[in-house]
Amino acid sequence: MSTSETRPGRRTRRRVLSTLAVLLVLAAAAYVVLHGRGKHPAAAGCTVLVDDSTLVLSQAQAANAATIAAVAAARRLPERAVAVALATAMQESRLDNLDHGDRDSLGLFQQRPSQGWGTAAQILDPVYSSTAFYKSLVKIHGYQDLPLTVAAQKVQRSGYPEAYAQHEEDATLLAAALVGGKGGALSCTTGADREDSAGGAPGSTAAVTAKLTREFGAQVRPAAAGTPAVSVTVPTGAAAGAVARGWQLAQWSVAHAPDLRVAEVWFDGMRWRAAHSEEGWRKASVEDAEKAGSTDSRLVRITVAQ
Repeated sequence: MSTSETRPGRRTRRRVLSTLAVLLVLAAAAYVVLHGRGKHPAAAGCTVLVDDSTLVLSQAQAANAATIAAVAAARRLPERAVAVALATAMQESRLDNLDHGDRDSLGLFQQRPSQGWGTAAQILDPVYSSTAFYKSLVKIHGYQDLPLTVAAQKVQRSGYPEAYAQHEEDATLLAAALVGGKGGALSCTTGADREDSAGGAPGSTAAVTAKLTREFGAQVRPAAAGTPAVSVTVPTGAAAGAVARGWQLAQWSVAHAPDLRVAEVWFDGMRWRAAHSEEGWRKASVEDAEKAGSTDSRLVRITVAQ
């Protein structure tokens, strides 16, 4: 057989092999899409859902926002104060604790050492900067009744006084969730896989207790539970507003889960688990609650990773 007679056959075989190779690649890609979803952790981040409105935040933004709300709780300030503070931080820093800014502006609220807000180190502490903001806010007579952008501007004295208004809707939504008025409204995904749900070294109940006490003040009295101590329980009290206070503490714990190495949070018959964080808050069975020692609905139980 001549060479010219074999070429068509070779070309046909090459086309068949190329087609098979493409089909194999497509099949492999389809397998990854269909079977690999459960093997990769969801991206880290937090979602706030109140009624039909949704707000998406990074973990750092959610943690900073939760701290701003906690400091307001320590000072017994109303939800409106939290909304004003959150809108201000959204405008000034996008809720990120910035180590830079215009001239010497720093932190969540872009406060300036040269204008008497404190030292650079103090301003970069979210608890200090939030406290400083609220101290200035409460000096404004009738701030709760002022338009949000006016109240914020009286504190900040910004060159763009109307800028805060654009964040009012999101800040109001976030404040409603973080003060506990909407139970389970804030949930976060950790971005870690289920074998290492919190990622890194074991957690510490001492660290959780110290941070709770520093941010919420004397209103909370956390206590270590378990032997060895792997959980912190926080009584919500029996007074009016106890459920909202409990949800504020519970959602604060979830927002700070990565830096505190929180593995689980229990409250009011609901549970959030870092290992299944993509599921959000879920109703806990009676058996699971009894096993975890979380049957008392007046307690927030925060368990750290081991």
